[in-house]
Amino acid sequence: MIRTAECITPKHPDKICDRISDAILDECLRQDPNSRVAVETMGGHGKIYVTGEVTTNTDLNVPKIVERVYDKPFTIDINIVKQSNFIAQGVDTGGAGDQGIMVGYACNENKDMIPQELYLARQLCKKIYKFYPYDGKTQITLDDGEIKTVVASFQNAPKEALEQIITEWLDYNVDGIEIHCNPAGDWSQGGFDADAGVTGRKLVVDNYGPRVPIGGGAFSGKDSSKVDRSAAYMARRIAVDLLKDHDAEEVYVYLAYAIGYDKPVQTSAIIDGKDVGVINYDLSPIGIVNTLGLKEPKFEKTAEWGHFGNGFTWG
Repeated sequence: MIRTAECITPKHPDKICDRISDAILDECLRQDPNSRVAVETMGGHGKIYVTGEVTTNTDLNVPKIVERVYDKPFTIDINIVKQSNFIAQGVDTGGAGDQGIMVGYACNENKDMIPQELYLARQLCKKIYKFYPYDGKTQITLDDGEIKTVVASFQNAPKEALEQIITEWLDYNVDGIEIHCNPAGDWSQGGFDADAGVTGRKLVVDNYGPRVPIGGGAFSGKDSSKVDRSAAYMARRIAVDLLKDHDAEEVYVYLAYAIGYDKPVQTSAIIDGKDVGVINYDLSPIGIVNTLGLKEPKFEKTAEWGHFGNGFTWG
C-alpha cells in the first residue's frame, strides 16, 4: 500500500495566517477567558487583512499582535465586529456554536499516534527547519511502510544542503529511495513575499494527512464554543484513550453537532474496524472545554506544526 503525506513550516504563508489568527485568540483568552472569537487572516505581498467576529472584554491591539508574529513591513486592514446575536443566542445557553462533523483518529504506528507518513514528513520538516527557519515543505511517500520518496522544498536552502540533511536523517542506505530537493530549483523568495496565505487552508496538514477523513471545519482563530475545533480535539482525546485502553492498532471517532444544541447528534467509535457504539464522555461544548482546558491561551502553538501528536492535552 502506498501512502503520502506532507508537512509545512510555520513560515509558510497559510501558516503565518493561522498563527496570526490564533495569536489574536490567545490574547483575547489571556485577558478574558470567556471571549468569543472567530478571526480570519489573509496576507500577501506586504498587505494583511484581518476580519471576523470578536466579543470580549479585552484591550485588543491587533496590529501589535500581527507585528510580533510577522516581523516584516506590512500594511494592515482590520474589520472585526461583535458576534452575531443570532449565533450568541444558541451559544449563551451552552449549545454548539455551529453544526458540523468532527473526526478523531489514533494509531499505534509511532509515539505520536498519527499516520506514519505524516509523522515522518513532520519530523523531517522540523529537522530541516532547525537549519533553515523559513518557508518550506516536506513530503514523504511510503510503500508498504518503507520510505519510497522524499520531497523537500525550502527557501534559502541549497539543494546539496537539503540532500545532506535528508541523507543523515534517513540514517540508513538510501539506495532505492527517490529524493527530490528543490525540484523546481533553489529559491530565496518565500512566505508573503512570494505567495498569499489564508487562515484554514491547510486542513489536511492540520489534521492527520490524507489517509484519514476530516469533517471540513478549520481550527485556527476560533474559540472553543466552535465545535469544529473543540469537538475535533475531543474526538482525538477519545481516540487516544480507546487506542490505549484496547491495545488497538487504529481508532476512528466520529462526532456531529447541531448549532445551539448541547449534545452531539452522532457519536461513534470504530476500533480496529469494529464499531463499539456508545461513547461515555461529557460531549457538551462546556464539558469539552472543561475536560481539555480550552479557555487557556495555548492555541498559537497548535498553528505551527499540526494540532495532533504534538503534546497537547487532547493528544
